[in-house]
Amino acid sequence: MTAAPAFEPAFARRMDRMKASEIRELLKLLERPGVISFAGGIPDPKLFPAEAAAEAYREALANPAAAAAALQYSVSEGYLPLRAWIGAHMAEQGVPADPDNIMITAGSQQGLDFLGKLLINPRDTVLTLAPTYLGALQAFSAYEPRYESIRPADGNRTPEALRQSAAAAGGRVKFAYFVPDFANPTGETLSLEARQNLLDLARELEASVVEDAAYRALRFSGEPLPSLQALDVAATGSLEASRVVYLGTFSKTVAPGLRVGWVCASKAMIAKLVLITQASELNVSIINQIVMQRIASRLHGDLIERAREHYRLKRDALLAALAAHMPAGVSWTRPEGGLFVWVTLPEGVDGAALLARSVEEVNVAFVPGGAFHPDGGGANTIRLSYSLPSPEAIREGVRRLASLL
Repeated sequence: MTAAPAFEPAFARRMDRMKASEIRELLKLLERPGVISFAGGIPDPKLFPAEAAAEAYREALANPAAAAAALQYSVSEGYLPLRAWIGAHMAEQGVPADPDNIMITAGSQQGLDFLGKLLINPRDTVLTLAPTYLGALQAFSAYEPRYESIRPADGNRTPEALRQSAAAAGGRVKFAYFVPDFANPTGETLSLEARQNLLDLARELEASVVEDAAYRALRFSGEPLPSLQALDVAATGSLEASRVVYLGTFSKTVAPGLRVGWVCASKAMIAKLVLITQASELNVSIINQIVMQRIASRLHGDLIERAREHYRLKRDALLAALAAHMPAGVSWTRPEGGLFVWVTLPEGVDGAALLARSVEEVNVAFVPGGAFHPDGGGANTIRLSYSLPSPEAIREGVRRLASLL
């Protein structure tokens, strides 16, 4: 009997817009012997508080009553003691927040998806930098928006021009998405003036602002800047009046495997997001939230300081190696924190083609820059992450890559 052809259901139209992450695919290269990888911006496991996590799990399961609560369903908003700790953490940053302003998510990536679901209608416009975080483009694209790139540092687009462009496309400007501190992929930070310009633009457009603060804690040098949300709260008088939705995460400061992040926003926004959580997964793993609360309340400051020093040494190694080895015509950013350096290659050098040669000929991996552009630009750019390789591997990897160039 001849086998029937494979069944393929009638997929939703949105699936046409969903593409595999180039970064997640490149992580598979880590299994290949000898590859020096600047690809995935994943935290260094040497920083994970394994012993503290083990102790926190033991405590969470120490007796039948505690274990019953830790292994049970829970409220969709999240574990109250953890939300209270985050509220106090936000208040230290100039955002007075109580637990009802906080919702726990499975990492900030889930927060991006939920906000796309909540805010985007097909043909609505999302404002962002180009390049921008690939994971945000993946999360939002399922809801069929269009993207407009803006540069708040120099005010390249007027509110009226953006409003008209969005209306002509059949929607409206819904929100601006930015990683203001040590952005993924460029490592760049928005100046105070650019932050004010972005908030002014959002007010003119009556749009929200999604602030992705994944790397905010990892500052190595320079003066800290207020978050977009803190600036907006100061301008409007309260978090309830703020248009900024803040996405935080413990993935870069504690451990990504626990999958604990948060949204800080007005209570009206949180109430809507809770409905999405209830329909999506009911609640984030409660035992992981309990463990995170214990680790954060005991060690968060120490973990941040350790991570800053650890990654600062790696950033310095990468910048020094680039200066020592890269040929003329190559330029790069000089981040004050975070995990990434953005490299611009000479015109005509294609980052994707270079990657194919680099992996095969010199065993070095990175991410081509085109993946971070919603319009397909950035062909002659690449992203280098210094989070995982040692300083010695960083120097050798840059030497190999420069020789190939």
